[in-house]
Amino acid sequence: MNLIVLFGKSEEGKAIRSLLVKNGYEVDVICNTGAQALAEADALAEGIIVCGFRYPDMIYSELLEDLPGDFEMLLIARASLLEEGVPEEVVALPMPLQTVDLFSTLGMMIGRRERKRKKQRLIPKQRSREEQAVIDEAKTVLMERNRMSEEEAHRYLQKCSMDSGTGLAESARMILTLMDK
Repeated sequence: MNLIVLFGKSEEGKAIRSLLVKNGYEVDVICNTGAQALAEADALAEGIIVCGFRYPDMIYSELLEDLPGDFEMLLIARASLLEEGVPEEVVALPMPLQTVDLFSTLGMMIGRRERKRKKQRLIPKQRSREEQAVIDEAKTVLMERNRMSEEEAHRYLQKCSMDSGTGLAESARMILTLMDK
């Protein structure tokens, strides 16, 4: 899990990083400005940003607007600042910070991201027309040359795909190449 720590004061950022590292978390980078954090988030593409309320160039809500969609925000700020309310997509913890709250909240966020990632893996990927055409062509060749039913040809393609560790379309391409020779 990619972690970015962002606090306006470098000593706060270093303290949070140290706390996270001591407890087994790997922090990718510590930033002092929102612009730095956005650049790092763009480079990492996904993760969690653990941040304070205010930085030299912006506040957390401005950062949130430009944060890549696959990043979540864990905001750590004085309780008085959080009383005004935070956006629904922001997880907030009040200062003074209880370490048990930090780790349980971070654990919950990471767990939620992992469940979301697993769920997305289960959703079948949409094939392009080109890929579907290759699969259909391979099934047709298998049906004609090996006298298979469409279901048998499809199962054969699936087995080849699993055995070779490639996608169905790639396996179909390999079969077409082998059958042409």
